[in-house]
Amino acid sequence: MAAAELRGAAELPQLAENLLCRLQENFEALTEKLTLRKEMGKHISDLEKRVADLMTEAGVENSDEDLGVKTFT
Repeated sequence: MAAAELRGAAELPQLAENLLCRLQENFEALTEKLTLRKEMGKHISDLEKRVADLMTEAGVENSDEDLGVKTFT
């Protein structure tokens, strides 16, 4: 083998390690985003329920379709 090929082969483990670290970082960031999105969806659902309860207490009888409300699940 030529010297350049040996150097390249010796760098492969470090390149693989760097790639795995970047993949791990990206996976963790995506997991965090998905968790936040799920939490926000729950907060929105809770808020929609509270608004509907307040509307019922106020005597307003509009449905979600009448109000143009989109339900997130």
